[in-house]
Amino acid sequence: MAKITFTFEDKNIEPKTVEAEEGYSILEVTEDAHVHLNHNCGGVCACSTCHIYVNKGEDALEEISDKEEDFIDRAINPRLESRLACQCVIIDGDAEFEIQIPDQSKIIGHEH
Repeated sequence: MAKITFTFEDKNIEPKTVEAEEGYSILEVTEDAHVHLNHNCGGVCACSTCHIYVNKGEDALEEISDKEEDFIDRAINPRLESRLACQCVIIDGDAEFEIQIPDQSKIIGHEH
């Protein structure tokens, strides 16, 4: 199982570490682990609300697509580590990830 540690820009939220199987997206993992992450389009790469920072483990995720890159450009404070959680499918079940969740209070949209 892959090990994923979620940290948060909102320092009032404690880090959370969970395990996940290969083939799951980071968005699916957040839902299963009850980690708050907006996702207005339902996870089909049609918005930028599930924007995350992959600080460790990028090589163990599916490669970024041109479409995902276009939507990341629309996210709040994109960085080199930026990805969309709906597109981050785990391809190495033994990997370790460090994922930072941006401050969700800055995102307009549905809470999930």
